[in-house]
Amino acid sequence: MEKKHIAITIDGPVAAGKTTQAKLLAKELGFLYVDTGAMYRTLACYVTKLPKPEPSIDEVLAAVDMKVVRGAGGEQRMFLGDTDVTDQLRTPDISMAASRISAEPKVREFLLEMQRQTAQENDVVMEGRDIGTVILPDAQVKVFLTADPCVRAERRHAEMQEKGSTIPYTEVLRDLQERDYNDSHREVAPLKAAHDAVLLDCTDLTVDETTRDLLEIVRTTIGR
Repeated sequence: MEKKHIAITIDGPVAAGKTTQAKLLAKELGFLYVDTGAMYRTLACYVTKLPKPEPSIDEVLAAVDMKVVRGAGGEQRMFLGDTDVTDQLRTPDISMAASRISAEPKVREFLLEMQRQTAQENDVVMEGRDIGTVILPDAQVKVFLTADPCVRAERRHAEMQEKGSTIPYTEVLRDLQERDYNDSHREVAPLKAAHDAVLLDCTDLTVDETTRDLLEIVRTTIGR
């Protein structure tokens, strides 16, 4: 009988610590961490290399050869054909292109299938805003990670300051609250906890304490 892989989903609002915790949890368990945003960025990377004018989105999706590969350290690597483009995905140009193409319903549908295929072929920890509700509704473990908006804004503000940003905390908080509202009220796949997700509020928890609690949730649910 074919082995059924384990899927762990971590959803939640912006700056709740989903990416950090998903990476730590995947490393602890020996699972593949899946960055769904990197998939959009890889497609954007492909589009930015095309001659102008760009072909239609249908032509792009029919022609692109992109895949997820598990790296030597267990991390996710993104390929276009035989080329590893993972380290090219965080430039401003790619960010802008990814934001533009992510608004295309056909792109979302195309990548949804890739995300599900990745989970069928690997034990995964996948994080986002609709992973447990839409992308992997049959995942064995679902967590909704959240924290007080003021605390999330403080964390994001500190991260931005470390990178040299001078944007004030009040503006970061306002933007975060606006993002929360938009994410939870969007028409397609709004941000919400899956009915069978475990709610984990990390407002008063350190990074290590949050990872500890996530591991306990996993062990309690699937015995690992």
